Amino acid sequence: MKKAIILFNLGGPDSLDAVQPFLFNLFNDPAIINLPGILRYPLAKFISNRRAPVAKAIYAEIGGKSPILQETQSQADAIEEILRKEKDEYKCFIVMRCWNPRAADVIKKVKKYNPLQIILLPLYPQYSNATSGSSIKEWLDICKKENLNVETKTICCYPTEKNFILSYSNLIKKKINLKKLQETILIFSAHGLPENKIKQGDPYQWQVENTVKQLVEKLSIKNLNYILSYQSRVGPLKWIGPSTETIIKEESKKKKIIIVVPVAFVSEHSETLVELDIEYKKLAVENGSRDYLRVPAVTVDSDFINSLKSSILSATSCDRFSSSIRCLAKFKKCPRLKNI
Repeated sequence: MKKAIILFNLGGPDSLDAVQPFLFNLFNDPAIINLPGILRYPLAKFISNRRAPVAKAIYAEIGGKSPILQETQSQADAIEEILRKEKDEYKCFIVMRCWNPRAADVIKKVKKYNPLQIILLPLYPQYSNATSGSSIKEWLDICKKENLNVETKTICCYPTEKNFILSYSNLIKKKINLKKLQETILIFSAHGLPENKIKQGDPYQWQVENTVKQLVEKLSIKNLNYILSYQSRVGPLKWIGPSTETIIKEESKKKKIIIVVPVAFVSEHSETLVELDIEYKKLAVENGSRDYLRVPAVTVDSDFINSLKSSILSATSCDRFSSSIRCLAKFKKCPRLKNI
């Protein structure tokens, strides 16, 4: 039986010239700016033009483009390899929400492959309507337009999947010096989200908190000092906190050893390679940190790929949605509790 796995990610510009149109696609997404198209379009143009120079400088720091497509392709290759021994045939297709390859182009390749089942797999461990939800909705809308009527299963999230937790816990242990534990602060940093999104029933923050809870339990290190914070704030709205930037400043002034864990990122891109590795490291040093270390993203770590394999195999026999956690009733944006 042929099965297609659709790997969703945000995407990133593949050249400096692509930065502005990439940003436009990002801010023109109704899941990001919830306004009618007639208002959202000019606003997205304004924001993307205004932010482009700063964003270009960021991407120039990492070779003039985002590495996210290459990272995602490596994950796709690893997934196909680990599923090769299964009785069914699996093929991965990469879909980026804000840059190439786009869903409208990829769906043609999927139709040509002619699978009997499609499995949607966002490369966001924790579900948010602004990330996974947006990508899933776009795909399903295009399927209707293209008359692609194939049994579809959705892995909406996997924030507490045991091998995902194992993967990050092992990567963290490699950075921790038990002899200097009292001098160390572990900062779990996740991408931020406007506070109003959470109030509307988005489960993202709750799921991130559950990931951190599971990770700390898995680490089993007594006297481990840790905190969860959020990075990459954009715009004037109030965002969930505390901010990673603020926490790094405060803990560095206490002469702490800073260890940052990108707990909501599964691949390296501008938020990890520039924001965490360059900007926040400089901030830590300037404020007196004794040392600054960053745990790598799980990317193609064997435990993480095993986590994705387990999620995929579980999804093939689920009703419609598969997840490692069941959201509370108050999280109305959870795909299990609403129609995407």
